[in-house]
Amino acid sequence: MRIYQSLCVLLTLVSLPSWADAEPPAELIFALKGSIVKIHTVTKSGGHGIGSGVVVAENLVATNCHVLADANGINVAARGETYAPVSVREDWRHDICVLRVEYLPLKPVVLGDDEQLQYEQDVFAIGFPGGPPKPQTTFGTIKALYPLDDAAIIRTSSSFVLGASGSALFDSEGKLIGLNTFKSPGRHSYYYSMPVKWIKALLQAPETEHVSQNGRPLWDAPENQRPYLMRVVIPMQNEEWDDLLRIASEWALQEPQTVEAIYYKALAEEHLGDLKAADALYRQVLQANPRHSASLLADARIARQQGESNRMLTLLSQLQALSPDMAQELIPQEAGLAQ
Repeated sequence: MRIYQSLCVLLTLVSLPSWADAEPPAELIFALKGSIVKIHTVTKSGGHGIGSGVVVAENLVATNCHVLADANGINVAARGETYAPVSVREDWRHDICVLRVEYLPLKPVVLGDDEQLQYEQDVFAIGFPGGPPKPQTTFGTIKALYPLDDAAIIRTSSSFVLGASGSALFDSEGKLIGLNTFKSPGRHSYYYSMPVKWIKALLQAPETEHVSQNGRPLWDAPENQRPYLMRVVIPMQNEEWDDLLRIASEWALQEPQTVEAIYYKALAEEHLGDLKAADALYRQVLQANPRHSASLLADARIARQQGESNRMLTLLSQLQALSPDMAQELIPQEAGLAQ
């Protein structure tokens, strides 16, 4: 009965509005939309490409390099006018390009600090998802951070679609923290953003007159050369747990301090039936990062299966404080069992 009552309390808390769910002021979003541009390209084959960009300094627009790939002509559209770039800075590995556009009448955004980001931190994105003539806003939280090349690629629950490549990712204060870049295939996609640190570095790089056409982003490399953060997704989605364990084990060996490598190894062990190994690995993740919501949920599942009711309630309480929606996934099951 005590467990059931505790679960009821958690259910009540989950149903209450959360300050973490509050959207940024409409005035802030409106102001930021004035710094978002649509990128139009004409390809060498005569096709038409669309992407997004964000003004990061006077007359400078950051976007994804893949938006500009194979372009025979590039235009930046803003406030009903179009502008032709005169030069470009390129970082093809990280898929970030910065276009110089003379006399661009748009205010730059404030560049944030991606080194202080946390899991489940509120974020929002602004970009042009294909057809709509005005920039659209999506809201979400940070779900994972993947250390790479002196920064960290950001995965969020803030979705984006075709046309929004190169759109801006902001923290709750409206500071730019990343550039929405690519997503995983499949029904339940993962959304990845390149950190603002790489944009800042590129602003110090030399300019060239034309976009090079021989660059290749890290996410478009051959499968065995892609970052582990990408290589774990397909076996996870397809529930190929042996493959996931193999890849995650390699990742953890190569990057022992990367909590996501340990998490995916734990996830594979859990689904392969080794709950003891999975539990130890989830605890390792949570010791390194107590805000790792996926591990809180997974370890609560294991605590339930092992009959550790008090620990399960503790984990669910911690999860509810970070991500009520995720806590909701397990709490109703428990409430039903307790009645």
